[in-house]
Amino acid sequence: MNNQEPFSTVLFYFTFVRKVKLKFSLFLPAILWLIITTVLLVLPGPDIPSVSFLNLIYFDKWVHAGLFGGMTFLFSFPFIFKKFNATKKLLIYIAIVCALYGVAMEYVQKYIAFERDFDYFDMVADGVGCVIGYFASAILKRRLEKKNSVV
Repeated sequence: MNNQEPFSTVLFYFTFVRKVKLKFSLFLPAILWLIITTVLLVLPGPDIPSVSFLNLIYFDKWVHAGLFGGMTFLFSFPFIFKKFNATKKLLIYIAIVCALYGVAMEYVQKYIAFERDFDYFDMVADGVGCVIGYFASAILKRRLEKKNSVV
């Protein structure tokens, strides 16, 4: 893999989105989800309620997985819904970008957010959520393809 390949791949997908004329409105739920996720991840530590029962069931990790699974699914959905070339590779790229966003947000929590903790297990939960979002997207894609091939 040469140094130009990641850049050319990203450039290809931006060109692809423009070429197939995906409507911006299809991405609004994903963008709204991204904004909500960002706000929740940078809330000051004291503003987050602490309930001892929720700590016992690792509720924070479930929330991270849900946020990033939803983000991966919502960013994949426009490609699947419009029956454009939602390849396995594209869905994987979306999941990877969402996981990298999760890693970046942990560093934001460490260095920028007020009284927030840096946690490697949150990164793992984000990644697990992205994998779940990827599989949910792949299953939806397969079902829609099967449905459309029958018709």
